[in-house]
Parts: sequence; structure tokens; C-alpha cells
Amino acid sequence: MIILSNGHKFEYMVASGALGFDGKGWLHERLFLSHWKKLFDPALFTVVAKTVTFNPRKGNYHWYWPWGCIQPIFQDGRIVGMVNAVGLTNKGIGWWCEEKGIHADRKKIPLVGSILSDNIYELVEMAHILNDFDLVGLELNWSCPNTKGDFLENSQKIIDGCKAVKKVSRFPLILKLSVVHDIKSILPKVEGIVEAISINSVPWVVIFPDRKSPFVHLGGGGVSGKVAQPHTWGFVKTLVSMTSIPVIGPSVWEFEDIAKLRKIGAKAISFGSIFFKFPWGCIPTMYVRKDMKRERK
Repeated sequence: MIILSNGHKFEYMVASGALGFDGKGWLHERLFLSHWKKLFDPALFTVVAKTVTFNPRKGNYHWYWPWGCIQPIFQDGRIVGMVNAVGLTNKGIGWWCEEKGIHADRKKIPLVGSILSDNIYELVEMAHILNDFDLVGLELNWSCPNTKGDFLENSQKIIDGCKAVKKVSRFPLILKLSVVHDIKSILPKVEGIVEAISINSVPWVVIFPDRKSPFVHLGGGGVSGKVAQPHTWGFVKTLVSMTSIPVIGPSVWEFEDIAKLRKIGAKAISFGSIFFKFPWGCIPTMYVRKDMKRERK
């Protein structure tokens, strides 16, 4: 379990974007859940909202053809992960505040905001704006592999960004990192500034250096799910050995993965692409309820 400085406690997290911009799910999930509410309970999770940017970003996502930037990865006839090159499609921080933020209610859905920019001024401005909303935390996404922009090149900018946002935000900060970051440079400088570390999907080329991505024209995309576990779980082990900042373990694909992540040092568990493998959130909900019963025994 992770306990943030504002008293918020969580053991299970929904990764950014899995349940939309407000934690209530995407349209198909909302329609389904209106009839089968017991199958999915968002209140069991601390939910990270889909990342927003300072200005609207067109990205690559089109509602009428989502498979143009999101596809399953098959191995031996089974889905073992997802690759996405959504490119952070969003309408900007102003839209989020007017359409989603005004409905945020931490008592119903503990929601973490998520922001991204390689411009520290924009990060600080967004963090300041989000102070007016009923969130439980703020994630700084420095590691989105499904965009063409390079957010990984400057460790010092990540450190400076975390420090700058810390000065203006009233929320505990979660830093989202990638397996390709220079964590030896970053971690010592963000101790005492960020209160948890989340882990992003893995750049396609890292997992499949000799295999062409279906989204090579969009930069390759990010890989998540079971096929990413050797990289993301290895990253969890490395982070745990290097920092006292609690780490949120990603890439849950099967129920047993929860215990495996705890064993390697994860203090909370994140559910991401499993929501695409099993739509409507019924499987993550089942896993959490089953795990809670096991923990009580």
C-alpha cells in the first residue's frame, strides 16, 4: 500500500487512459455498465485520468477507427499485450477543466490528474490550474512512447520540472518514468519531491528490435501487457533497489501477477492494457476483489 502525504491510501491503480479522462470509462464501457454495474467498481481503484497537454493535441486516435493506433499483440494465437500509438490525443487542459474536472469527486472515484509537456512553464501552469479540482494526486508524465516527441532526452529537465511543479501543486506528485530513462541521474534528485513512481509502456523497438511495428509510420508506439513484463518488472526491481520512493507495479495480465509484483517490491498494483484485453473492467474488478479476500485471510 502507498500512503500519500495528503492521507490518501491506495493499493490498486488504473493506469492513465484506461478509463478515460475522468475515471468513469470510455463510451462503450459506460453503456455496458449502466446495465451491469456490479461487474465493475471504479471505487476499488485510484484512477489516473488520461494525460492532458497544455494545448489541444490532435494525436492519432479516431473514434471511428481506434485500431488505426491501437492493436493487440499475438503470440501462439493468444493476446499477450497491446501496442498503442495514440499520440496523446486530447483537447487540452482548458477542455478537461470545463468538461471533466468540474465533476471530479474523490469520494466517488479517487482521481489522479495526469499532465505532460516538455515545457516547464506549461507544466507549472497546468499544475496550478488543477489545484482547483477535487483530485487525490498529480502524475507528471515524462515518458510517453506513443508520441513522436522525445521526452526522454533531458534528465535535468525532468528533475527541474518535478521541483517546479512541487512548489505550486497542492497534490502529492507521482512521476511516470520509462525503462529507457537515466534513472541513476533522476532518482537521487527527486527524493522527497515525488511520492510514488509509475511506469509507462515500453517503446516498441526496445521489446522488438528486429520486428517492424504496425505503427512504424506513427513512431512505433508503446507496448504493454504480458509481453512487456520482462522489461517493466525488471525496471520495478531496479527502482526498488535504488530509491525509497514507492513503486507502482505495472503490466498485470493474470491474477497471479499481483502477488509476483508485490514479491519484487511493488507497493501498489497498476492495471492498464488489461482493460483492452477484457473490456468493461470486469476482470480487473474481479482480480482486486479476489486479492482483497486473499489479503484478509
